[in-house]
Amino acid sequence: MSGPSLKKQDAHSSIHEASLNEAKELNELFRLCLQKKQKEKAFQVAEVLVEHWESRTLKHAEAEEEGLYIEMVKENPALHHLIIQLTRDHDLMRRIVEKLKVQLSNNDINEWMLILMDSLVVIDSIHNEDEMNKLLKNTNDTN
Repeated sequence: MSGPSLKKQDAHSSIHEASLNEAKELNELFRLCLQKKQKEKAFQVAEVLVEHWESRTLKHAEAEEEGLYIEMVKENPALHHLIIQLTRDHDLMRRIVEKLKVQLSNNDINEWMLILMDSLVVIDSIHNEDEMNKLLKNTNDTN
C-alpha cells in the first residue's frame, strides 16, 4: 500500500517539485565548478547529486512502483500502459545515475556528467508532468 500523500495530487506534486528544484540547483553548482575548473569541488557536488537522486527521487520512485502504481492499476486496469511508461522513466533515471557513479568511481569529472545530470532533470520533469496530468488527474485530495 502506498503512503496517503502519493495519491493526493497536490501533495505528490510538491514532493516532485521540491526534489527536482534541489537537483536543478546542484546541477548549476556542478556547472559552475566545471567552468571555474574546480575539479575537487565538482567531484564533491557530483557525489551529493548522485546521493540526492538515489535517496530522494529513486526512493520515491521505488515507493510508487511498490505501492501507488499497483493500486492504481487495480483500480483502473486501463492505466497499465501508462504505468509501464512511468516505470520506464524510473529505469532510465536509475541507469543514468549508475553511469554517474561509474564516472565518479573513475574520478572522471567532465562535461559528459553535466549532460547526464541535465538529462535526469529532463526525464524527471516529463515524468512528473505525466504522473500529474495522466495518472493523478482524476484523484482528489480527499482520498
